[in-house]
Formats: sequence, C-alpha cells, structure tokens
Amino acid sequence: MPTKPTPPSHSAPVAPVGTGAAVGRARKVAVVGISLSDCGRVDEATPYALHAQAARRALADSGLGRDVIDGIASAGLGTLAPIEVAEYLGLRPRWVDSTSVGGATWEVMATHAADAIAAGRANAVLLVYGSTARADIKAGRRTSNLSFGARGPLQFEVPYGHSLISKYAMAARRHMHEYGTTLEQLASVAVQARANAATNPDAMYRTPITVDEVLGGPMIADPFTKLHCCIRSDGGCAVLLAAEEYVADCASTPVWVLGTGEHVSHTTMSQWQDFTVSPAAVSGRLAFERAGVGPGDVDVAQLYDAFTYMTLVTLEDLGFCAKGEGGAFVEKGRLLRDGELPTNTDGGGLSAQHPGMRGLFLLVEAVRQLRGEAGDGRQVRKAGGRLPEVAVASGTGGWFCSSGTVVLGRG
Repeated sequence: MPTKPTPPSHSAPVAPVGTGAAVGRARKVAVVGISLSDCGRVDEATPYALHAQAARRALADSGLGRDVIDGIASAGLGTLAPIEVAEYLGLRPRWVDSTSVGGATWEVMATHAADAIAAGRANAVLLVYGSTARADIKAGRRTSNLSFGARGPLQFEVPYGHSLISKYAMAARRHMHEYGTTLEQLASVAVQARANAATNPDAMYRTPITVDEVLGGPMIADPFTKLHCCIRSDGGCAVLLAAEEYVADCASTPVWVLGTGEHVSHTTMSQWQDFTVSPAAVSGRLAFERAGVGPGDVDVAQLYDAFTYMTLVTLEDLGFCAKGEGGAFVEKGRLLRDGELPTNTDGGGLSAQHPGMRGLFLLVEAVRQLRGEAGDGRQVRKAGGRLPEVAVASGTGGWFCSSGTVVLGRG
C-alpha cells in the first residue's frame, strides 16, 4: 500500500464555474472541516441550534470564511429541507441536496457533493445535521412510532406490526440460520463498541459491558436484547467539503475523498432477495473501485451500527471477510482500537451517539482518525506509531434499504 494515497483524477472535462474550476479536468475534493455539536443529553437546545453550532465549529475547524460555502446538504428538519436550514444559517447556496435515505443519507450526500465540486458546480459544500430525538421523547414532544408510515408498499406490512427493529431482527435470525452465527458473536460487537467508547469523552455510555450482560438484557426483538440496539441521544455534526484549490488556505490537514458509491435495495421485505446481503455489497465495491484501493488497504472503518447485526453484515459486504464469516471475524477483538480492523472507534451508535440519521458522525470520526486528532487512548496507530492512511465510512438506511460508502485518504 502506498504511504500516501493519491486522490484519484477524473477524465471527464468540465467547464469553469465559480472560483477555481479547472478546464479540461475535474477537481479533487477534500474534507476541510469537521465538528460535533453538543451531544448526548442536550435538553435546552433546538435542532436548529445544534445545526448552527456544528456548522460554526466545522467552519472554524477549516479556517475558511463562510463566504466560500456555496452548497448545503441537509435532511430531516423543516418542511423544505435544506432551505430552512440554509436560511437559519444565513446561507444562500446555489447547490443543495435534500436526499433522505435513512442512515445512509450522509454518505450518499457526500457522494453527490463530491461529484458536484469535482464538476465545478460548487466550490464548498456544507453537510450539516442536528437532532434532539432523546430530549423530545423525554419532554413528551414526540413518541416512539411503530413504523415509518402505512401508505404505498408499506401498507402490506404495517398491519402485521412489522416494526423497523423487527425487520433487522429477522435478517439477523436468517444469518444465524444460514451460517451458524451465534448470539455471543453478535453480542461481542456491542462489547467492542463500548470498549472503544471508554476513551471517548463525547460518548454517552463508557462503562464496560460483557457478553453475558448483553445476552441477559431485556428482549426488544428476538434475537436483539437492549444492548444489541443503538442508544438514543441528542446531537449534531457538520462536515465541510471543498475543492482542491481551497486546501492551501485551510487550517486543518486535508483528508481526500478517494472514492464513493451508493445503492438502494428494497423497501418491502418480500422484495429483498437475500436477508444476509446488504446494499453495502454494491456501494462498497463501487467506492473501492473508484478509489483504486481494496479492503486490505483500509486502516480504520466507521460503519453504521443501529444494531449489532448491521456491523457484522457490513463487514462481510465490504469485503473484510467472506460471506458468512462475520461472526468469527468479530469475536476475536478485531474491532477494537488496537485490533486488526479498528471499527467504530468513537463507540458507534451502540455507545457514543445516535440522534437519528447517524451517518454524518461516521465521516467525522473517520477524518479525526486520519488527521491524528482522536486523542490519547483513542487514536489508532499503525506499526511504528504511524497514523492511519485510508478509512472507509459506510452508512446504512431504512431496514438495509440503502447504502452509501465513502473511502477517504490522508493527504
């Protein structure tokens, strides 16, 4: 593996648009700013305030002025997202994206934003998210819901009480049936996530847990007990992507977008051909092919983990192990910060934060690790103390309905 991955060039010619668009080639794209808002238990802030807080912090992290932002991507808030968020932030973007595909939203949006910047349609795109999901339930402003809706294709499942979590649980049971995956192996995913969270000051839960504690918890949807499921938190984050010519003016170390991929699978469970294969099998392959690297080149992985099974099957589908071998792969401590494949190094949605569509948090943590900014006890190091060079962030949406995968490299 090269010591410094080179951002891929693109052959498609583009016309100059705005500042710095190059004629005859597409531009390279870097992550130049990242940040979290206040996270965990945030009882007083509104979702809009968390958006603004995260955006200000990410812009400060980049060292750029707000006038460079000419694109915004946001989903999940407002009647006309992302227009309301842009107005709240005082932005008048010429490029917007409101794609909403569940937890994969942010990796899919990053794909669209990187393509737009590379083609010269935007110069700097802000991806921003904020949610008070935990506080809203505590305050009675919202309640838990059984399903996402009862119209369209979902009308054939909702009458039978087929909730989101039960769909994931059913898929997990199928994997157990097909490949002999055990409850203990699934539980080890939660144990390792909590171990990674232990050194993350931003993590909501940091106390170590054991496999027995995971298995002995209250049943939510067979085979998932409570600790197999993500936490519910408040919080937000932001990521600023910019064209290569802005990098010299940035205060932060650039992290290059090497390759991306997106894919959708199904919405009705009867149309899902194989419960043991997620759409990451396609989005991951595309992202690696476009990046010119493979799973063996990845130093750190950030994977959507609303449930333990999601981590396991995504590892398989991205090619870190063969189909059906995910259980054996995760049970050997490979996901720990000092393991063979450090995964969800902030503690993931199982222990750190999960305010809803968590995919943007994956990108923030991947960038932190590549920059070497994760902090004492959490920073991943390669042999000789070297920083990681390649990271992958893969988000999953719905009930394995969608996937977006982004491969990042340190510059």
